[in-house]
Amino acid sequence: MKNKLIAEIFGTFWLVFGGCGSAVLAANFPGSVGDATANLGIGFVGVALAFGFTVMTMAYAIGHISGCHLNPAVTVGLCVGGRHPKSEVAPYIIAQVIGGILGAGVLYLIASGKAGFSTTGGFASNGFGEHSPGGYTMVAALIAEVVLTFFFLMIILGATDKRAPVGFAPIAIGLGLTLIHLIGIPVTNLSVNPARSTGPALFVGGWAVQQLWLFWIAPIVGAALAGIVYPLISGEKKAS
Repeated sequence: MKNKLIAEIFGTFWLVFGGCGSAVLAANFPGSVGDATANLGIGFVGVALAFGFTVMTMAYAIGHISGCHLNPAVTVGLCVGGRHPKSEVAPYIIAQVIGGILGAGVLYLIASGKAGFSTTGGFASNGFGEHSPGGYTMVAALIAEVVLTFFFLMIILGATDKRAPVGFAPIAIGLGLTLIHLIGIPVTNLSVNPARSTGPALFVGGWAVQQLWLFWIAPIVGAALAGIVYPLISGEKKAS
């Protein structure tokens, strides 16, 4: 159990540091090409890929140790779906939140090394209303987070089904996370992961912490629904 929890801390650290780090440090990077000014940043597509790559790489690195959940919603969804013991849910979630905070902390130390840095830009925090990248309402954000987490868990449950092709689950899950980021970044900066949301929010404070409730409730609801639906459509019997 100790090894599982340590793996979840390292894995969630990598997800937050890599995914949020790409948003904070590389999404918008002014530069020049020849004599012309240009934006050399990676943009929404690059950030989406970064989140997908973090999960895919960690799935191969620690999947055989802890299952590579890296996300309280994933842990809850797998538990509801009969894939993870109830007794390990709370320890996993605590480890994931610790990893997320540590990842955001190291990112803060790096980002604050640049003159003029401030968390008022959001520090990759999730938000709705005036704090949504596209100005989307709380209801729109809630629906997006529930639906996108639901389908993310459906991908995880399907890709890790014993009947699925062996060895390809990390690729499907990483690409799935990339896709839902391409959809959801304009809406909420995309969470689908309470631990990912908690880390940056604690460093921003204020509005980010006040809106954090949505990014715990919506992903967990979406994941739990997937844990109910997938066994129904797949015919998979839950472990007793």
